[in-house]
Amino acid sequence: MTQKRVSETYTRMAQMMTPNDANIVGSVFGGSILALIDLTAAATAQKFSGEISVTASFDRVDFHEPIRVGELVELDGHVSYVGRTSLEVTIEVHSTNLKTSEKRHSNTARVTMVAIKDGKPFEVPRLVCETKDEKRQFLMGKIRREMRAQRIRDLAEIDSRLAAAGESELDAMMQSPEAVLAFLKN
Repeated sequence: MTQKRVSETYTRMAQMMTPNDANIVGSVFGGSILALIDLTAAATAQKFSGEISVTASFDRVDFHEPIRVGELVELDGHVSYVGRTSLEVTIEVHSTNLKTSEKRHSNTARVTMVAIKDGKPFEVPRLVCETKDEKRQFLMGKIRREMRAQRIRDLAEIDSRLAAAGESELDAMMQSPEAVLAFLKN
């Protein structure tokens, strides 16, 4: 099995935000940033795996700072965790006001990608973590993967319990946060 160092996975993409990217309040539309994150993740994953890679999931994406039309958005991606056919790409998003040179961190995102060859998942190289930070990021990626799987199981169980609940019990929960918490504890 081939191996690649984290340092070999770094990818930078940049784009200036135009009026076509604006939302109704004049900031850059979140969907435009998500599309750039997805493109950066795909490029990073393909650079790492050598195969087309498709998006399996986005981890939580928070928008820390608004991005304005006319600013330069830079996205720095790297592979932070790998499984057998999937990999996690961490993307740091920064925006720069080109008039003032003020640079702000606007987003951090993690995107799970799956390498595809001949229409089927393809085994990716092993990730070689050389620094303490790379090892920490790898282990956090593994933990995030396990937590996502557990969350899916937990939500499926809760949904099943809600489906089995009586209408009066559902009405009570809709009126009281305490009733919801009591339901979740049982």
